[in-house]
Amino acid sequence: MKNQPEARRLFDEMVSRKDEEVELAKAALLFAKEEYPDLDIDEYLSKLDLMAGEINVRVGHSAAPHSMISEMNRCLFVEEGFRGNQDDYYDPKNSFLNDVLDRKIGIPISLSVLYIEIANRLGLPITGVGFPGHFIVKYSGLGEEILIDPFNKGRVLTKKECDEILNRIYGRNIQLQSEFLEPVTKKQILTRMLHNLKSIYLSSKNSLKALSVVDKLLLINPGDMNEIKDRGMLYYGLECFAQALADLETYLRNAPKAKDVDVIRNYIPLLKGLTARIN
Repeated sequence: MKNQPEARRLFDEMVSRKDEEVELAKAALLFAKEEYPDLDIDEYLSKLDLMAGEINVRVGHSAAPHSMISEMNRCLFVEEGFRGNQDDYYDPKNSFLNDVLDRKIGIPISLSVLYIEIANRLGLPITGVGFPGHFIVKYSGLGEEILIDPFNKGRVLTKKECDEILNRIYGRNIQLQSEFLEPVTKKQILTRMLHNLKSIYLSSKNSLKALSVVDKLLLINPGDMNEIKDRGMLYYGLECFAQALADLETYLRNAPKAKDVDVIRNYIPLLKGLTARIN
């Protein structure tokens, strides 16, 4: 841990906490700081504080949930102009909270993090919902639940509309299930944000950045064998053969029944030969 860059060390420290002690916005900004070394995390946290403070002045902590949500939507999506990035959905900037705050555009999960963090500053119990293909948030309290879509300007969703979203994304292959609307943990939110970035970097063949993301995913989920395998393959592509060998052997040892073990096993003699040649 002592040899990690400062932002990585602080991210590691943050995600090693119990989930309820994780500061979601700060964690998201910490992984962004590796991309933007000069990023002032406190400055961006202050922006969240300021927006929440303005909403609080208007409605107060004692406002009814629907009134609070309505005012949040007016502030964030009408006055501040936050919106979903329909034009360049796979721009990696959509996944960095500082860029979302600066450019006022993002994808469902990054706008949901913004929404959750503003709500929590107002004492409004809103959590993330890992809805398939389209992250949303949910208010739970006072005997009711309210589903909200920050990507679409805080639109309040019915279950029928959630079903329509599923149909639009997946066709009729997936039916709406109650678990799709269950809240997720902060670490699950961070994991999904990083998975989005990883997919973008893999698609653009940016192996170094993809490797950095996988390293952060493994800080959150140290025993994730799929991430260890993916890191091994990234190391292989980057000609870091000793590291690739160690990761792929770890994968084979811990996931002996995985469907791809025969494919991965074929890399081992090759990597041993390449490592021996280098040494």
